Parts: sequence; structure tokens; C-alpha cells
Amino acid sequence: MPYFPQTFRQFVLKNPFNRQYLLIAAIAIVVQLIIFKILYPYADFFSDSYSYIYAAILKQEVNLWPIGYTIFLRLFHVFSHSDTALVAVQYILIQCSALYLFFSVSYWLQPGEQTRRVIFYVLLFNPLILYISNYVSSDGLFLAISLVWFTQLLWLLHRPSYVLLIAHGLLIAIAFTVRYNAMYYPLITALVLLRCPQKIAFKALGIVLPLVLIGVFINFTKEATRKVTGTAQFSVFGGWQMANNALYMFPYLKDYPEPPAGCEAFHKEVVHFFRDIIPKGGGIPSPMQGAIYLKHPQAPLKKFLQLSYGNKDDTTGGIHSWGMVSPVYEKYGSYMIRQHPFYFARYFLLPNTFNYFVPPLEKLSEYNLGSYSVSPVARYWFHYHSKQLSSVASIGAQKALLFFFPILFGLLNLIFLGLIFKWFVSTTRKTAARPYRDSQLLVLITLVVNAGFGILASPIVFRYQVFPMIVCFIFISILADKLKPELQST
Repeated sequence: MPYFPQTFRQFVLKNPFNRQYLLIAAIAIVVQLIIFKILYPYADFFSDSYSYIYAAILKQEVNLWPIGYTIFLRLFHVFSHSDTALVAVQYILIQCSALYLFFSVSYWLQPGEQTRRVIFYVLLFNPLILYISNYVSSDGLFLAISLVWFTQLLWLLHRPSYVLLIAHGLLIAIAFTVRYNAMYYPLITALVLLRCPQKIAFKALGIVLPLVLIGVFINFTKEATRKVTGTAQFSVFGGWQMANNALYMFPYLKDYPEPPAGCEAFHKEVVHFFRDIIPKGGGIPSPMQGAIYLKHPQAPLKKFLQLSYGNKDDTTGGIHSWGMVSPVYEKYGSYMIRQHPFYFARYFLLPNTFNYFVPPLEKLSEYNLGSYSVSPVARYWFHYHSKQLSSVASIGAQKALLFFFPILFGLLNLIFLGLIFKWFVSTTRKTAARPYRDSQLLVLITLVVNAGFGILASPIVFRYQVFPMIVCFIFISILADKLKPELQST
């Protein structure tokens, strides 16, 4: 690189290549957003969207999902009720976060200019980011936060400071309030801090701070849930997810097992579903079909909810009704998994592992779930004149455009594994500086832990894997650039 100033600010603002990148990015972000909103004048909605909006309207302290995005919607609504403005903010946040990662990688790891151009243009002109940003969902906000979190990890490896450390702890806590996937972020941060050449007090602060902040949020959520449901629960949705995951193995058990105490009525619905409903449905559900037991109206989760809650109107957006039965589902699901770990591994974890490498597009396969209408809560929140939406692009256009991305995600993971193996046995690694080596190790750990968490937690869907996909692509490019002499000689 022809010019490498001492400070990051100088690197970004005074380097002629980087000033050009900033100008191109500013123009491209505006132009792409304008074109996209011409094609899709309205935001994209699915069931989670309405849950977030409903909670924002009622100013609830707890929701079926983490409350962070609901708070974001409420804060944004103070300034604007425009869904176009919301989408624009989400898109700009993601692109700025990606640029922060791009310039930080360029500053610390110094790839060649050709490699930098590839990374820059792929990040900037990625249609997937536009579709993610168009959702009224936590996906876009969480992606932006995750990119900043990962970038800060690189800075902690190369230039740790107390200011950065405290900001990083706060960022993890914020990420956790937006999506519970962030629960593994403190683990990766702790591993990075253990590699930092800093005093024990510095490392201890960085490890303990996010855990304390997350603990405060968990206690707050439990108390808020107790006020609504009568039971202190951290995640109302957690029990539902646990039972859903356990039910994939149920049809393969040799005998219907005895349920744990207090779950007999739910177990009766489970047995009825697999004995009487599934044989008529033409196939046993698999994790590769998504969280089918959460969605199926005849599945035992929804049926038991109806039996337990009756036809009463739940004015809490589902928190009260779902929260009433969630402890039963959690107890039942965890019991079945403990009793039949082999079946759980065979019929949930194994197919979900394959699912990870080619995750389904799920909600991304159709605009607004294939409908041109929205819920009244969305119409009220965004001041729509009608519940009817319109778009220039067809409903299925995004599937035609994005269908290859899940396959690409699997290919990128395999390529990265090959390159990282080559890196660990290469002579280039031995001569690289320690922070550079630690950066590659950080990426490997992040991708492995993300995969493990995703496989264990719930059926994999593609929109949850956009962050690791971006990180994987960037560091494939970095590794290929660094290993180019050895790769060319083989």
C-alpha cells in the first residue's frame, strides 16, 4: 500500500484510495436505496414484524422476542412514521458497519489493493443487504451491531484500550437485547481478551462487564414477564423452541415415552398428533423444513395453547397466552432430550447440521410472505392509507435473485476451512505477526461457535447466517491474498 499513516482516521480520510472508496460508497448507497424503494415502495412484513410493532404500540417491557428492536422502533417513531425512512436507516447502519469492518481489516491486516477492491465492491453491491434492510425485523439492526462487535474484537487484538473495552461491553449488552444469538458473544470476547497482552484487571473488566449487563437485563425481563404471565421467565419463546426441537425425534421413538409430571395433557396432544394427524399428512417433518411444529395449526403446541387458553382475547400480543404454556413446553422438551439424546442427535442435530451449510431462504423467498396486504397494526404504525401494498417487482423476484446465496454460504464455509488448514500448516503463518495470526484464529472460532449455537438452538434459516457469511467472505479474501505465493507454487 503506497501510504500508511499512523492513525486510523488519517488512513480513512487521507489515503487517496480510501477517500475514493468513501465517495463511491456514499453515491452507491443512495442510488441503490432509491432504485430498491422504487421496486419495493413498502417495507416487508412477517409475523415477527407485527409482534414488534404491537409491543411498540403498547409500550411493553417484554415481548415474545427480545425487546431491543421494539425499543428501536419506538425511538425511531419519535422522529418519523415512514417505513421508507426506517428501511433507509437500517440499510445505512448495515453499510456503515460493513465499511467500518472493511477499513479496519485494511488498516490492520493490509491486504493487496486488488483484494481490497473485491471485498469493497462485493460488500457494497450486495442485494441481500437491501432485502434484509427492508424487513420490519431485528435482522438488519442485529447484523449491523454484530459487524461492529466483530470489528471491535479486531481492534482489541491490535490496539486494546479501556475506552474500547467499555464500549465493547455495552455493545454486547445492546446486541443481546436485540437477539439472543448474542449470548455467545461474551465467550468469544473472553477468548480474545485472554490473548491480549494486558493486565489481569483489564481482561477481567472486559469479561465481567458484558456478563453483568446481560444479567441485569435477564433479571429485568424475568420480572417484567412475571407481571404479565404470573411466572418469572427469561424467554417466553424459549419453551416453545425447546419443545419444537424435541418433537422432531418423537415419531422415531420405539414406544411413546411417559411424560414428566405436569405435562400429561400436553403429551396427550403430542401422541394424538403423531398417531392420528401425521399419517394423513404425507410425511414426517424434518428440521430442514424449518420450525414446523411452531407453525402447524394442528401441531400439539398450538392445539395445547388453544385448550389451555381457550377463546379469550390476549391483549398482550401473545405474551400472556404463550407464557402460560411455555413452562410446560420447556419442561417437556428438556425432559425428552435428556431421556433420548441419541434420537435427538440423529433426528434434529444431524439434519440441522446439514441444514447449516445450505440454509433455507425461508422468509426471504417471498416479498411480504406472498401477500399484498398487511396487518392493521402495521397500517396504524406507519400511517398507511390502506392495508393493501404494492410493488413494481414481483413477489417471487427476490427468490429468483437470492436463491444461490444459501449455496454460496455453504461453499464459502468449505473454502474457508480449506484455506485455514493451509494457513495453519504454511510457512507464511510462522513469519506473520501475532495479532495477524490471532485475527485468523478469531474468525475460525467465531464461525465454529456460531455454527454450534445455531445447530443446537433452532432449525437453521439463512437470514440468521448473513453475519457469518460476510465475515467468512472477507477472511477468505484476506487468507487467499496472504497465501497467494504458496497457493501459486502448489
